[in-house]
Formats: sequence, C-alpha cells, structure tokens
Amino acid sequence: MAHSEEPEDRTASAQPVVRPGSLLVSSTDLFEPTFRRTVVYMIEHNDAGSLGVVINRRSDTAVQEVLPQWADLAADPKAIYVGGPVTRDAALCLATLRAGADVTDVPGLRRIDGRVVIVDLDGDPEQIAPVIDGLRVFAGYAGWTFGQLDSELENDDWIVLSALASDIVSPPRVDVWGQVLRRQPMPLALLATHPVDIDLN
Repeated sequence: MAHSEEPEDRTASAQPVVRPGSLLVSSTDLFEPTFRRTVVYMIEHNDAGSLGVVINRRSDTAVQEVLPQWADLAADPKAIYVGGPVTRDAALCLATLRAGADVTDVPGLRRIDGRVVIVDLDGDPEQIAPVIDGLRVFAGYAGWTFGQLDSELENDDWIVLSALASDIVSPPRVDVWGQVLRRQPMPLALLATHPVDIDLN
C-alpha cells in the first residue's frame, strides 16, 4: 500500500521552487491592485520569509531627485521604481554586472544570482561603476512571512520562472510582464496575450 501511494505523494507536494533569482509573475487571475500584472524579482527566500522587488512599476520620481550620486549609473529610464508595499520610504538597489566582472574586492556589492547583485547605496559609486552595466533603485519591497508565499503559490496567484539579468533593467516602454511570459514554452506563452482589462476583450 505504501508503494502505491508514493507517486501520489510526490505529485501532491510538487511546487515550483522559489529561490533568489526567481521571478514571480502574477497570474491573470490575480486582481489585487498592488500586484496585478507585476513581476517580482526574488532576493531572499528562506525559513525567515521571502523578500523581492516588483521590477515593472515605474514611479514619476527621478533617481537624480533622491539619490543624485547614483543617477549616472541608473539604467534608462532613470526613475525610482516602486518595489512593493513594504517600507516605501526606504530604497533598495539592484544592478547587473558586466560580463566577466570580478567583484571579489569591490565593497558594497552582494551577488544574488548570476549577474544580478544588490548594491549598498551607502557605498562609493566610483568603485562600483567599472563592474556594472546599470542599476535600478526601488522604493519599498514585497515581503512574505514564513509560509505566506507558499500559500499564495498553492492558490496559483504566481507563476515561478527564471530571471534574465536584463529583466532588472528593462528599457522604457517594455511590457516586462508580457515579455517574460512570451519567452516561455507554449502554452504558457499564450498568457502574454491576456488583455489588461478582460471586459475590453
């Protein structure tokens, strides 16, 4: 009896693996305004909880207005992005490394995954500039307590996908939500065609 139940148990517990560097792409059924059609880049996911930043919510505030020392290194558009609903009066910064860059002796950088690093905004921009392609500053973040994100995944609120470093610094006028979905295999790629307002379809 135990042997016949084993495959069922594995299937029932199968969940997408979230890790630093994963993307959470909001499902088409997630209508909560804060996260509707959002893409969240995950920075931490462990027993203490989960933390990430929404990478496709641009604000009207220029980096120059808030952190002028970092403005030259900011990717276009050089705006602050709304990273999430938690602690919006605090800034968090992600950057993409140049290919082959050695950051061993560069203070103020911590690698998250691949070419994506978190930047200490109290660091020296001149030391960091030679090793990065561009950076993005986020006001606030998205956070989940232990088990909360797992519950949302079980509810199919999010699709867990792999990130590209370029997702962090996507150029203006790019629909990041649609772009990430379009590069997935079928039938997942079809979700990119889902209308912004279902009533208009």
